[in-house]
Amino acid sequence: MERIVYDRMAELDTRHWWYRARREVLAALITRKIKLPKDARILEIGCGTGHNLAMLGQFGEVDAIELDDAAREVASARLGRAVLGARLPELEGVPEASYDMVALLDVLEHVEEDRAALASIARRLKPGGAILITVPAFQWMWSAHDVVNHHQRRYSKRTLNAAIADAGLKADFVGYFNSILFPLAAAARLAGRLTGKEESDDKLPPAPVNAVFEALFGLERHAIARLPFTPGVSIAAVVRA
Repeated sequence: MERIVYDRMAELDTRHWWYRARREVLAALITRKIKLPKDARILEIGCGTGHNLAMLGQFGEVDAIELDDAAREVASARLGRAVLGARLPELEGVPEASYDMVALLDVLEHVEEDRAALASIARRLKPGGAILITVPAFQWMWSAHDVVNHHQRRYSKRTLNAAIADAGLKADFVGYFNSILFPLAAAARLAGRLTGKEESDDKLPPAPVNAVFEALFGLERHAIARLPFTPGVSIAAVVRA
């Protein structure tokens, strides 16, 4: 990702509606679909500035990996110990059969060898462990946001399921989320394409808009993994070996 992405992440990850509501939705998904033991060991790969670490820490002891030096420094301060710098798919120095859950949150789309990455991550799971994955949805939604974030691809449920199967894994759950706001996001992407004024969409909106978007997105925590969602901006998956 470009430097500006990490800088905005560090500035906004406690205030922006997307980060705040997404953490609530993912916590609900973990609770319903993974059911971790009380002494769970958790690894987040590609933790950025560490904005998910406190949420994940509700479920167990968390280790983390981040390649960007500046983001890793921020994440290490939040975690209270060193965040590692191992690269996918090798994950050099990360022990096998060690984690109850590995979180890969908006990371797989950055990895050229996505199948090899998933297979490598699976080897780090304890028996019965799970991988929590989120990815951006729909290749036709490609925009300046994907370019500045150095994405390799966006996924559909079909292509994500194919990657999971090709890695020799099984999906317990694959579903869209950030669905309530999807029509607005899709309209904005298409309008930007038509007008030639595409911009990365990670800026903080005015406070009233930020609050409304957070409330709407956050509603999905009540229904995720309980009801099927209509198409959304993102796809979540729970995967086991």
